[in-house]
Amino acid sequence: MTSSTRHPLDPDPVRATKATAVLGLGLLSVVTGPFLGGIIPATLALLMARESHGELVAADGFLLGARRIRTGVRLAWTGIVLAVAGLVVLAIIGLLHYARQRGTAFDPTVN
Repeated sequence: MTSSTRHPLDPDPVRATKATAVLGLGLLSVVTGPFLGGIIPATLALLMARESHGELVAADGFLLGARRIRTGVRLAWTGIVLAVAGLVVLAIIGLLHYARQRGTAFDPTVN
């Protein structure tokens, strides 16, 4: 009997549902990232990815979904980067608006 043959009592490999959830949350974080709402699903995706990866390792090959977890984690980090970039853009716009309103008005006779 070789190692590639399965024992008849071994369960069939199934797709991990948490891996699909990580992928979905990562995708949601990219979509909502520029609006600063992507931080919440990205954080949930990263936390769930840690749990799901542990379950995949413990399942010894009977749970599938490592690629979905990796993709979901990458998307979650992309969503975080987009949220931070959106926050920086909003801060710059706010500072420019503040500077424009707070300018000093000199008399026309002042050089």
